[in-house]
Amino acid sequence: MLITLCYIYLWLRFQRHYTAVIRSALHRLSAGHRSFTFSALQPERLDLPREHALFLRLGDRVIYITEPQSCVDLSKWTLLGSSLISGQRLESIAFIIQATSRPAPASPYRTTERVLNWSDYCLPLAYSPGQPYRAIAEASLENFSRLGVAFMEDRLHMGNGLRPEKIVSVLLRETALRELFEQQQQDQDQEHHQEEPELPSRHQHMDGHHLHLSSCHECQELENSTILSVKYASVENIPDLPDDCAAADEEEEEEEESRRRNSSGKPPNVLVFTGGCEEQFLKIRSLLVECVDTDCYAIYHLRPQQALSEPWLDNTLLLVLATDQTLTPQLQLRFLSYLSQGGKLLGLSSSLCPAGLTLRPGDTQKDHLCSLTFTKSDSTELQMSVLSSGSVFVRDGAGGGDVELWGEISGRDEREMAIVRVTHGADSGEAVLCQVRLETAPDAHDAQGFSELKMSNGRRYEVLTEILTSLGLSCELSQVPSHSPIYLLSTDTEQTGLFLSWLRAQAGDSGVLRSVEGDLKVVWAGDESVDVCEGERVLHTEPPESFSQLFSLQTYTHHLQTQRLGRTVLYADITSSTMDLLQGRMLQSPQEVGLIAIAARQTQGKGRGGNAWLSPPGCAMFTLHLQLPVNSRLGQRIPFLQHLAALAVVQSVRTLPGYEVHTHL
Repeated sequence: MLITLCYIYLWLRFQRHYTAVIRSALHRLSAGHRSFTFSALQPERLDLPREHALFLRLGDRVIYITEPQSCVDLSKWTLLGSSLISGQRLESIAFIIQATSRPAPASPYRTTERVLNWSDYCLPLAYSPGQPYRAIAEASLENFSRLGVAFMEDRLHMGNGLRPEKIVSVLLRETALRELFEQQQQDQDQEHHQEEPELPSRHQHMDGHHLHLSSCHECQELENSTILSVKYASVENIPDLPDDCAAADEEEEEEEESRRRNSSGKPPNVLVFTGGCEEQFLKIRSLLVECVDTDCYAIYHLRPQQALSEPWLDNTLLLVLATDQTLTPQLQLRFLSYLSQGGKLLGLSSSLCPAGLTLRPGDTQKDHLCSLTFTKSDSTELQMSVLSSGSVFVRDGAGGGDVELWGEISGRDEREMAIVRVTHGADSGEAVLCQVRLETAPDAHDAQGFSELKMSNGRRYEVLTEILTSLGLSCELSQVPSHSPIYLLSTDTEQTGLFLSWLRAQAGDSGVLRSVEGDLKVVWAGDESVDVCEGERVLHTEPPESFSQLFSLQTYTHHLQTQRLGRTVLYADITSSTMDLLQGRMLQSPQEVGLIAIAARQTQGKGRGGNAWLSPPGCAMFTLHLQLPVNSRLGQRIPFLQHLAALAVVQSVRTLPGYEVHTHL
């Protein structure tokens, strides 16, 4: 009791330090087998039952400590996909979260911290539909405390109109989920005896469906992703583009938009898990770049620690597992949870096996040549030589997901399953799993049977393209163009003259401006011919009269209203990134010239935190050279710049005809 009073005092004394108090208390009390309950009090009764020991109260949200509570009867619950594998569970706290669809007013204690999606910080195991909706899950101590703090601050999100009302830590018997699984299998067996089972079709590619985390409440999270939230916020009160502005290229734009749109609504992120091997990631990334439209997708390396800790599940269009290392139980649960939420997964020699499948050693040894028969969506077959992973798939007699056979290899006595598609139920995510090395090129240093693999290389790409297309990706390749020349454009003679003087001093007699990102060969006005070395890009200080069909200097100058910013322009139709154009010595250019780099297309656009920036033609892409005194008000608040720039763009758009701001009194 004394400890409890001390915690309450600390909270009253230091206000939001209650977050640290909650975390500390969880770590201390969990060892003593106490139960922690986070609860929202009902408006009609804001007093706490006497039998509960109050730990902390924040408005209508309370935390209290009770004797250990057991979760005994799961007979009326339904297992989720994260329960589909066996093995030791390494998470430390089991809990039940209870929610209703009843609307509730926002808490006055809600902070400005980001909303947490509950399933990103735990492993959901089973659910019980109805009112109230309940789900049982497991989480680490740290993640459980994060969920608790988010609940107290009214920023815990469940989706589909559900509002969490209570979180209770419970004691979960190790055999409880296994007993529930066996019970549901018995129920399914009885149903199968009552009706003639339908034979699985031999590979008919179907449109992707989503395996929701729960069938009725939990998984329509995609509509609430950050990108969609920004989208809806941006178009608020902005009418459709007027007919006289939009009619000219409407059909062409609709065709382009249809090509780029993905049906799931998820951000276009493709994550590649290689067990932490950077070399393998670069190989898989290079392979994917050769198969998919790089203007449509951003490819990232998902490292083991990120896979377990970061909330990537709702922001991933496709997960590629490209390692034959045995996955830990934690990683298996995480990846199966992604599938349970409607995710798409491609397994390349991966040990992941959803329910319905198991792995066994194949007749062909690892990395030895074998003959693959692959059935395409139009029922035609491809014969090709590939390397075996050393394993093959076998249907699990215990049941599970629907398994479609897509590819077989020839064994000693029979044909063996090498490529399969797995789904769970009518509204499922899907996984295409391969136990042949489609990722291995014929010229790999350890590849066996070079000539056979070389002959089958075209069909290898055909199979990969077929699989990626079935998983919802666009495989209409757009050739990555080479970099175009860079032009110095002037909107102010005095500022451009100052920049040219600085540039001549930096380039010296060689006329080359050197930097880590690449060397620029400066072509001065009047130069008739210039020798350009390999790897150098050309910067023309006096552009021709018609230097681009994608940029109008006259229109740009007409709308530019600044005194300095953006007055000196470095323009390129195509460049790796506008940021690269202003790196190196360009960062030392005089502040007075207002330097800006503009491109019609970027081939390697850069976002914050190592993120890729998709930059097909038609986007507004520029990098502005801006210097701020560190001791200025804005210099002390640098992160505000990104928000100011975004607001400036919105305000600029709203000055266009048909996009004006409408004020409603």
